[in-house]
Amino acid sequence: MIWVSVKRSLFIRISSILTLRKFSSKSHSFYGGITELHAIRNHILAACISQILHDESGSPSKHDRIVGLLQRFYTAETNTKKIEPYIKISFGQMADTKGLSEYICGNEKGGGFLIDDLKLPAYSNLPFEFSALGDALDLAILYEEAHGNRQIRDYCAQMLTRFKSLEERPEYAFLRHNALSGGTALSQDKFLADLLGLEAEGDGWIKKNQIVIVDMNAVEDEVVELVASVLARMTLRLLRKADPRNRFPIHLLLEEAHRYISEKTSRYAIDAGKIYERIAKEGRKYGLFVLVASQRPSELSKTVLSQCSNFVIHRIQNPDDLSQIRQMTPFISDAVLKRLPSLPKQHALVFGTSVNLPTTFKVREANPLPKSDDAKIRELWFHKKGQRAHINIISQNPVTSDEN
Repeated sequence: MIWVSVKRSLFIRISSILTLRKFSSKSHSFYGGITELHAIRNHILAACISQILHDESGSPSKHDRIVGLLQRFYTAETNTKKIEPYIKISFGQMADTKGLSEYICGNEKGGGFLIDDLKLPAYSNLPFEFSALGDALDLAILYEEAHGNRQIRDYCAQMLTRFKSLEERPEYAFLRHNALSGGTALSQDKFLADLLGLEAEGDGWIKKNQIVIVDMNAVEDEVVELVASVLARMTLRLLRKADPRNRFPIHLLLEEAHRYISEKTSRYAIDAGKIYERIAKEGRKYGLFVLVASQRPSELSKTVLSQCSNFVIHRIQNPDDLSQIRQMTPFISDAVLKRLPSLPKQHALVFGTSVNLPTTFKVREANPLPKSDDAKIRELWFHKKGQRAHINIISQNPVTSDEN
């Protein structure tokens, strides 16, 4: 029974991936503006209309679905003006479904848009409007149903739910940026240059900033996980293709790393954390290094931790975290580890390949100080009746840049 559940889950995931690939091809076909794809556009629409004609819904419902489809996608041969005479409702029935089938398959009046052994073109990374994504997903699923895959809509239900979330939630507004709006589009090269602190000069690049901070403190965990993994993947890909190799070292400092480098598989982005494991194992060959900062080392990927060679550990009291540290640093004595729960503030234990002996040190005072001081409970817990509270509640903007 467990095997069957896993098999079905895997099939659902594969179906979603294949549907996304078909969406990419269909979005490219209808929005790419390539003349050679005209026959493919007609074939896709003809197959979807044929599927609607042969399902079990009533004629009015079929009419509305076909019209809705042709309002979003159409060609010179397959559009509302051409198809409406066949599907006009009269006494609860469509006027000429047989004639429409003949038009799709071909008759003396023309038509004949279905193509045997059709091969969809590969997606060519052309920009498209986010609003086209939902329409093209519906088209891809309808096209699958036209080829006998009656369960594809159920298999892709979770993917469609996630798409609706991307479409409606304000924190995903950056994904809905219109690349075709006519404004100045940010190229991938320019984006990577800004990310790495570079500036164009002549036919090369110069270092503009030594440190680049990507502040994602105010967004949800699923956004942090997705965006951070994409940035890390783009950086690794750039350094792998760089010539000469390993001449531009980059350090990724991952603050609150347990949010996106977890040992457990994420429910938002299944393979997002895999890129950090690859960087930890292979990054040194290309000059890409990672520094992981977290309050919960027991929740971090063991693969990433196993590749770390130096450790700076502040006070830790959780037994699971202490056990994790003991496992990844077997050469540290129990006497040293027992000091960790009692370390004072601003003190840490440092050990690894860069330190001859494990030692405790005091961290210098930060300037400026971060907003991380402890709440003064004794002074703030009890308030006199009628005393003004030191807090502002802004209902129009529940998530602020200062949220921690």
